[in-house]
Amino acid sequence: MMRIKCIIAYDGTGFAGYQVQPNKRTVQRELESALTKLHKGSEVKVVASGRTDAGVHAVGQVIHFDSPLQLPEERWPAALNSILPNDVVVEEAAYVAEDFHARYHAIGKEYRYRLIRTKKSNPFLRHYAYQYSFPIDVERMREAIPYLLGEHDFTSFCSARSEVEDRVRNIYGIYIEEHDDELLFRFVGNGFLYNMIRILMGTLLEVGKGEREPHEIEKILAKKNRIYAGKTAPGHGLYLWQVYYEENIANDK
Repeated sequence: MMRIKCIIAYDGTGFAGYQVQPNKRTVQRELESALTKLHKGSEVKVVASGRTDAGVHAVGQVIHFDSPLQLPEERWPAALNSILPNDVVVEEAAYVAEDFHARYHAIGKEYRYRLIRTKKSNPFLRHYAYQYSFPIDVERMREAIPYLLGEHDFTSFCSARSEVEDRVRNIYGIYIEEHDDELLFRFVGNGFLYNMIRILMGTLLEVGKGEREPHEIEKILAKKNRIYAGKTAPGHGLYLWQVYYEENIANDK
């Protein structure tokens, strides 16, 4: 039995999220169904670096699974992609140590959020970017960012439905890039809570609209209560961009 690590990409539009749910189409269900077919009916379970919500996309989600098949690692993507639906793609595959864990060994993640500043809707972007018609002050949002950096208890920026007890996370960087009508937000940290990026986005947008002052972020964090943060931004503008492991950091040096 060998352990295989895969980097996968998916269009979240047609999914109820990553994680298996009763009577709903999910990314995990499609992956496990494809693997079961490849293994002649034997059930194969996959483990991901984390789940994504309905409508959320991924460019660099990481999964692992165990298999007795003796395929060269470069053949795994083609074998799985021939079975998977066209909104899920295996980009890379590699054999890893038997104790590798896609979730527990992750040391960081990057998410990106696409926002289009336009009053006229673009039907070709409706599933892939948040089309935002209100004027926003980007510099005000940038002034708010330093209050979010570093290690904090992010309970105020976490869904009230989350069952995670430890809500301390470390955000290494939040960057806003301007590309014509598009704003690209990059969030890099050691991990993120349920709905955390979307709540951060919603709160930053309220700062950008002048509904909150940048320094209020500090007070929101101190409250440790979801009701004090902004609205949850839509999921379809969000992308899980990359998952970091020790080998990623080593290769980048």
